[in-house]
Amino acid sequence: MEAPEFKDFAKTMVDFIAEYLENIRERRVLPEVKPGYLKPLIPDAAPEKPEKWQDVMQDIERVIMPGVTHWHSPKLHAYFPTANSYPAIVADMLSGAIACIGFTWIASPACTQLEVVMMDWLGKMLELPAEFLACSGGKGGGVIQGTASGSTLVALLGAKAKKLKEVKELHPEWDEHTILGKLAGYCSDQAHSSVERAGLLGGVKLGSVQSENHRMRGAALEKAIEQDVAEGRIPFYAVVTLGTTNSCAFDYLDECGPVGNKHNLWIHLDAAYAGSAFICMEYRHPMKGIEMADSFNFNPHKWMRVNFDCSAMWLKDPSWVVNAFNADPLYLYPKHDMQGSAPDYRHWQIPLGRRFRALKLWFVLRLYGVENLQAHIRRHCNFAKQFGDLCVAHSRFEPAAEINMGLVCFRLTDTLVVQEIIGRK
Repeated sequence: MEAPEFKDFAKTMVDFIAEYLENIRERRVLPEVKPGYLKPLIPDAAPEKPEKWQDVMQDIERVIMPGVTHWHSPKLHAYFPTANSYPAIVADMLSGAIACIGFTWIASPACTQLEVVMMDWLGKMLELPAEFLACSGGKGGGVIQGTASGSTLVALLGAKAKKLKEVKELHPEWDEHTILGKLAGYCSDQAHSSVERAGLLGGVKLGSVQSENHRMRGAALEKAIEQDVAEGRIPFYAVVTLGTTNSCAFDYLDECGPVGNKHNLWIHLDAAYAGSAFICMEYRHPMKGIEMADSFNFNPHKWMRVNFDCSAMWLKDPSWVVNAFNADPLYLYPKHDMQGSAPDYRHWQIPLGRRFRALKLWFVLRLYGVENLQAHIRRHCNFAKQFGDLCVAHSRFEPAAEINMGLVCFRLTDTLVVQEIIGRK
């Protein structure tokens, strides 16, 4: 395909995308296909000769759309939202065209430099402490990860590396295997399953702390830590959830933070969904005590008009993560004059390669502006309040948890209706 044909193909695709998104509410949200539906619709092998792009366009509706769950339909209520916008889509087009693999600064300086600045922009929008921002001149900085799950694992591995070094200095006679067997981490019993998975992948024990009204309290965290210490374990890491998946509840950071600092734990804040709301001053109260955290993460791709994947993570001292992941073969690390003066983000994440994801943030923040993004969040939160009021006013429904941000948990109170639904199943 040459440039003239590409232009025609791309223009047709842009028209298709706009038509799809503007009329998405007319499509059935959940497909009715069964596993294997697609196989008889396409050949058993790739074509030997090139096909026309017009044929590919025709097959999108015939082959792909029947099996698509339409996440951006206003009728989809199955999960927390995933964000999207025209500026973000256009940014992904440019990222695909540049097609850099930005694992080092020299591999594509703009890819790294824009990410550093965008993470500072975003951090300032949330009023993060200066220690988390690269522009402060300190150790801190931000990085775009793929998901909040990956951020939790990265923070855990950094915390593990830090604690290993500390314990080896105190007990040089202990080998690494002995120390790892003693490490203990913590999270609320309401934390996302990805936190438990991070422990499994990191090879350490993560204890579940019983919550109170869906929120982890400092006293409960301290009790779990003291019990582990009494049994010879070494506490090293705690995940404080700001906006749980079950009910968008907020652990008491202002209580758990001091406990974690007292016992020299790495405190990681998981605000995957709710973190977007922190760009609004009135929703920022759960962040009280954030200065006591070591790392913080939320997903602009959930609620802030940036499409997947764009998970924002900040670290006060990235050196623990960098040192844990550092591997410098010569073929990946050609010497350059800027070495050491800019981050090589491959050391801040699990994968080696990385896309130019900062373009999405840059486009969205510039083309919407902070005020419009705040209005978007407030509008959704007001929808939740309105729906919650309707549940309270209706005799058959009641709230099942406090309404936080854009999430409403409600249940049926009419036992006859509940029994009828159960009977149908």
